[in-house]
Amino acid sequence: MNNNIRFELRHLRAFMAVADSLHFKRAAESLHMTQPALSRLIKALEEGVGASLFERTTRQVALSRSGQLFLDECQAALSHLERGVQLAERAAQGDIGHITIAYNDFSINGVLPQILDTFKEAYPDIAVELIYMPSHHQHEALLDHRIDISFMIGPVALPGIETHRAAIENLVVILPRRHPLAGRARLTLTELAEEKFILGTEEGWSTFRAHVFRLCLQAGFQPDIIQEASTSSGIFGLVAANMGVSLYSDCVSHFRREDITVVPLEGPHERLETIAAWHSAYITPSCKLFCDLLSQELEN
Repeated sequence: MNNNIRFELRHLRAFMAVADSLHFKRAAESLHMTQPALSRLIKALEEGVGASLFERTTRQVALSRSGQLFLDECQAALSHLERGVQLAERAAQGDIGHITIAYNDFSINGVLPQILDTFKEAYPDIAVELIYMPSHHQHEALLDHRIDISFMIGPVALPGIETHRAAIENLVVILPRRHPLAGRARLTLTELAEEKFILGTEEGWSTFRAHVFRLCLQAGFQPDIIQEASTSSGIFGLVAANMGVSLYSDCVSHFRREDITVVPLEGPHERLETIAAWHSAYITPSCKLFCDLLSQELEN
């Protein structure tokens, strides 16, 4: 900053008022001050600048060449200053900033894209960083404050973590297109007892695998896992290759594949819950805006 500047914002506003009206009396009235007080401000400003900013006669006031150049720069400077004030206010309200959101396969293929689209439309200046992270890894990341928002399989009970149901989806069976059961309207888990299963890897899908194992055991069998894949598309590809069957949530309908068949799984308990979670003691203004919007969207 130039420490040689010897005037203040009030001097600039006085100057711009006179430059706008080219009349000291009208400018003084617009600023709610006396004409002598305004003249003193202009004189002090000219001394600070080191140049005459106005050409005065008994009948009119006009900008000098120096005054016109100074006016152009003042307008730009005040515009930047007003923009700075707006940005500071918006940052204090939380709509400028950064949030980190972790997601798993089910959320990014289900409810999350629409929520993100709505949030970005409402708060375009908030940077959103998306990180793929399996549900069980998200638990630790939330507690360590490495992420702001988590979209994962629920329910979850962690100290200090607040949750909101984002989606509750039915489970479906993924079958090769020519599988004998592909023509069925619905299937029960018991009918899959003799099938070979394809599931996500233990490293990336342990929470969902535990869910599948629990349901299969309740149905009286343990799934025979013949192949594993690290991604949803990998699972679907292995099923399409007639390597086995799999279970997934009904957000699979968002995929367009003609080489697999999706059959609903019988039973109201065969469902998968996706939750949004955040640390209640570590919530930034931007994060709060996201949580507020999330609550509104999911309640509609």
